[in-house]
Amino acid sequence: MFQEFQTPAYAGFWWRVLAYVLDSLIMSMVFFPLGFVIGLVMIGSGVDENSPLMPLVNLGTNGISILAAWLYHAFLESSSWQGTIGKKVLGLRVADMNGNRINFGRATGRYFGMILSGMICFIGFLMVAFTEKKQGLHDLLAGTLVLMGPAPPPSRLVPPPPPDFSYRQSGFGQ
Repeated sequence: MFQEFQTPAYAGFWWRVLAYVLDSLIMSMVFFPLGFVIGLVMIGSGVDENSPLMPLVNLGTNGISILAAWLYHAFLESSSWQGTIGKKVLGLRVADMNGNRINFGRATGRYFGMILSGMICFIGFLMVAFTEKKQGLHDLLAGTLVLMGPAPPPSRLVPPPPPDFSYRQSGFGQ
């Protein structure tokens, strides 16, 4: 009759660091070869490394890497996986404050909040170790949690049948 209430298991600081390292390795496997190819093209084309074109090339490649990292995090965290590949490997998931899957907009806010967490001397990330629900600044801003374990199956509770107000003969007065 009653559902058992379970306290969620929040992912701690070191689990989240390990997931971040795994995600960084994955992103490096994509961007290192890409940067290598761009470098070979630049050398092969004879472009001077002091030319005014170089800052634009650097800005473009950095912009592409930020865009790719944003899409990687936002799409995977708002997907049915509820986390990046690193989080999935470790059995972690990103959820809203009720433990439900987040949408793409919230995942986007969380990603850009991660940039802010890093810009303030990584204090936003260190907050995970000291907050009650193991939330970093980016989690607090986006209203998210990082939980351990798979998402619970969707609730399939069946509501009780409606009351029957039909006329029945009670047997009185007959």
